[in-house]
Amino acid sequence: ETGITYREWAPGAKWAALIGDFNNWNPNADVMTRDEFGVWEIFLPNNADGSPAIPHGSRVKIRMDTPSGMKDSIPAWIKFSVQAPGEIPYNGIYYDPPEEDKYVFKHPRPKKPKSLRIYESHVGMSSKDPVINTYANFRDEVLPRIKKLGYNAVQIMAIQEHSYYASFGYHVTNFFAPSSRFGTPDELKSLIDKAHELGLVVLMDIVHSHASKNTLDGLNMFDGTDSCYFHSGERGYHWMWDSRLFNYGQWEVLRYLLSNARWWLDEYKFDGFRFDGVTSMMYTHHGLQTEFTGNYNEYFGFATDVDAVVYLMLVNDLIHGLFPEAITIGEDVSGMPTFCIPVQDGGVGFDYRLHMAIADKWIEILKKRDEDWKMGDIIHSLTNRRWLEKCISYAESHDQALVGDKTIAFWLMDKDMYDFMALDRPSTPLIDRGIALHKMIRLITMGLGGEGYLNFMGNEFGHPEWIDFPRGDQHLPSGAVIPGNNFSYDKCRRRFDLGDADYLRYRGMQEFDQAMQHLEEKYGFMTSEHQYISRKDEGDRVIVFERGDLVFVFNFHWSNSYSDYRVGCFKPGKYKVVLDSDDPLFGGFSRINHEAEYFTSEGLHDGRPRSFYIYAPSRTAVVYALAEDEVEPVDAELKEQLRGEDGTVRRPGSILMAVVEDYFQKSTPASNPFFPPSKVMCCWLLTNFLR
Repeated sequence: ETGITYREWAPGAKWAALIGDFNNWNPNADVMTRDEFGVWEIFLPNNADGSPAIPHGSRVKIRMDTPSGMKDSIPAWIKFSVQAPGEIPYNGIYYDPPEEDKYVFKHPRPKKPKSLRIYESHVGMSSKDPVINTYANFRDEVLPRIKKLGYNAVQIMAIQEHSYYASFGYHVTNFFAPSSRFGTPDELKSLIDKAHELGLVVLMDIVHSHASKNTLDGLNMFDGTDSCYFHSGERGYHWMWDSRLFNYGQWEVLRYLLSNARWWLDEYKFDGFRFDGVTSMMYTHHGLQTEFTGNYNEYFGFATDVDAVVYLMLVNDLIHGLFPEAITIGEDVSGMPTFCIPVQDGGVGFDYRLHMAIADKWIEILKKRDEDWKMGDIIHSLTNRRWLEKCISYAESHDQALVGDKTIAFWLMDKDMYDFMALDRPSTPLIDRGIALHKMIRLITMGLGGEGYLNFMGNEFGHPEWIDFPRGDQHLPSGAVIPGNNFSYDKCRRRFDLGDADYLRYRGMQEFDQAMQHLEEKYGFMTSEHQYISRKDEGDRVIVFERGDLVFVFNFHWSNSYSDYRVGCFKPGKYKVVLDSDDPLFGGFSRINHEAEYFTSEGLHDGRPRSFYIYAPSRTAVVYALAEDEVEPVDAELKEQLRGEDGTVRRPGSILMAVVEDYFQKSTPASNPFFPPSKVMCCWLLTNFLR
């Protein structure tokens, strides 16, 4: 209330002062003092009229005398930074609006969902137009779309400020500042509040694995040394990412990163994080040029960065301790044991591991001919995870959509997507194959891949082409030139209009993805404990499995359809179709009768006690569920029989008692094979009469 305290850890600095618009950039006006730990500090009392010494929205920097000379830096803990027109480095902004202007959250956080269905998104490229989109437009236009599609969580990338837009947000310069390209901090808060109103959990793609190597507006060389927040020398540089690597053994680095995690949950009401690059953090080789076979020496050896693993345990403990409903997801490809075991039980403490191997497997398979697809190989990749370790599965994420790679839709249909996606034009075999397999790949990934599912925005309808951020030509030290795209935004957007157009085949794929999400919402099969794969037939190219109360049947054969195909199941009764990839609504050929009923018969088949017969067309996926019995209405005659002496129809309880009493009186061993009455019979009576 009486002023502003500013602290900064810069152990390498010999002198420091706070400068900015507030003191006309005078380095002698506000000189800071240093303690024994290298923390510089200054207190700025309020002005005589009670206003803060640093006006809200004004520029600030710290000037330091360092081993590398005099240096002006943006404060490491800055809450907002902007790039002035015509300038390259960002400016740190003192962001502390008056109480009456601060955004006030109106809606509580949604309850943590049992199964996560994540819509991975990027605010900047979320417009259908070639522009940088805003928090406000994302709030008003994209969030309702996500809700309608049936997802229950939105994961937002590139929130932490990054001066290089084409880094996809992974070269962070200001860790406490939301990206100013998309709007103000209060507009981001409004976005999150709207998501909560819609019942959507909001996850942040947080980057604590590395940092931008920028020196003017980032943490690199912050105090004039190559250490400070990072390891010095070669260990502090990631050769593939061209970025700096944190020293997790430093007390102030731990304070900085732990505070950062709490800041986004406290101040912005994010509901959790997807931690980027966790594999890179946990090993000094960063998972590069290394294969993990499952041997424990690969996880617990000299290549393990113990300080980094301890940091991950600390941050998970902090997050779950302060916010018990918060969700943490770790991007790890190594399969580190104990990754999703709570910290108090000796684990790293994540709630979920991102099942990264699945997407890589699909790309590997898509490069092969249909005849070379192996059902067992698909099943193994989808189910290859540690017992009770919850995983987020995905067929493709933003990684596969980047320039230089291809989305699944583009792998399948390639250039035919440019000319044959309109419904008023004849399709091609490549398009028919692509649409069919696109749906099957996504459903089987969701069905078997884990306890959660992720989709990158636009891929639900098979977004064409790739993502290419605006960029100029890059001149390498060798003299070679990597051509840019003339700073074009044409391929840095999402063409949601394609998925919405009822005259294009994209619409069918989007409708299928929506039906898939709503099916999971209704049946909750991803988090069911019951999972049994009863068939993986390499000859028929058929996969059959149970997940929860559902039976999934996939026929990957390119031409063979099977009549009277016997499918094993566990539960007896009548099954009906609840999802059919061949439905005309989804761009299919309507080869399945949705009114058909499938009755089970006793007898062992594919290791299951019962089975039923179906029609399995080529390149289709069909999901069957036990039919819910329809309640027959009580007819007038029965109602009269149940009417009491006072003329009112007796309550279900008294009706039940009368029926049970009558049953007991009339039942004898000779007249009733069910005598004496069993608990099953009483339950049956109770259920039917209370209906």
